Amino acid sequence: MSGAIRVLHQSPAVEGHFSQQLEALNWHEVEAKHLNVTEADVRRALVKSKRDINDFAALISPAAKPFINDMLAQSEQLTRQRFGNTVSLFAPLYLSNTCANECTYCGFSMSNAIKRLTLDEAQVEREIKAIKAKGFDHILLVTGETKKVSMPYFERMLPLFKPAFSQLSMEVQPLEREEYAQLKTLGLDGVLVYQETYRRTTYLEHHLRGNKSDFNHRLDAPDRIGQAGVHKIGLGVLLGLDDWRTDSIMMAYHLRHLQKRYWRSRFSVAFPRIRPCAGGIEPKSVISDLELIQLIAAWRLFDADLEMSISTRESPEFRNHAARMGFTTMSAESKTQPGGYADDAKEALEQFEISDERSVKDIANAIRSQGREVVWKDWDPSLNLA
Repeated sequence: MSGAIRVLHQSPAVEGHFSQQLEALNWHEVEAKHLNVTEADVRRALVKSKRDINDFAALISPAAKPFINDMLAQSEQLTRQRFGNTVSLFAPLYLSNTCANECTYCGFSMSNAIKRLTLDEAQVEREIKAIKAKGFDHILLVTGETKKVSMPYFERMLPLFKPAFSQLSMEVQPLEREEYAQLKTLGLDGVLVYQETYRRTTYLEHHLRGNKSDFNHRLDAPDRIGQAGVHKIGLGVLLGLDDWRTDSIMMAYHLRHLQKRYWRSRFSVAFPRIRPCAGGIEPKSVISDLELIQLIAAWRLFDADLEMSISTRESPEFRNHAARMGFTTMSAESKTQPGGYADDAKEALEQFEISDERSVKDIANAIRSQGREVVWKDWDPSLNLA
């Protein structure tokens, strides 16, 4: 990477939020949790009925690799007990690829010479019609980060989606608590905010300009989401920006922090690996397929109630076994560019390349072949008693 890092304003840590707790977590001390694991530590973690963060560190460590089959068997059993024989399908809809951030790993990064598009109401209506025709009832709205695509835009667009879908989630720029609360009144059910990496120095190396370079403001977004009473909060790191094991342990700390404070909300985690995109980077820490399987099983053993999601970044061969690994939700036939479902927008608009290009029908059949049932709707706002 060349050129100086331009660090914009950094928000201070907020008392009671995870940013304050993270200040007390030393990266190298957390790293040691998985580096110093013995076979005996792994065996102890495997037989526990309730596991703490040290157990999670043991299960994702190199020492646990010989035990992956045991971990998978437990993961499948726990997933069936908690979620039954079901896998939920959802569709991501990219509303805009316009972005004022400079992120080294993202195809939407402002310096990339790609065609920019923000969907208007008519285009959104066409996308809704095309997605509904595929059978989806759960939609995830995704955008870049600009003033043009912010609260006024969201307030116009959300009412178009809620009559068509029983579950409406968003993966957009961090907002304020009052803004999340306002979107909840318009039908918002869940928000995903991926920290990308919990190592501040690495984060600033990859977020060079724009509001996303404010590490603490992004880090504390899940606290604000919980305070707004949003039904589901999603976490994730971009596997490959830094040591994936240490980042995953940091995320486990984050999850436990949120669960203690916002117990009325559900929680989900996702496992995006760095994928090719315009202006993309090589991963610093490569996670193999086998290691990803180990990580997924460890998360299920760490928290049996956790929703786990897999995207079309992964290959068809890998996703064919997703249900057995412990996943509860999957995207299908995804388009990662605005207008991709109805208007067949050019690939140059994509945020990243997808790997599983199968149709919804083919993916549903693959799930059923594993003895699982495909679920299109697993949540309704009338169930929220908060």
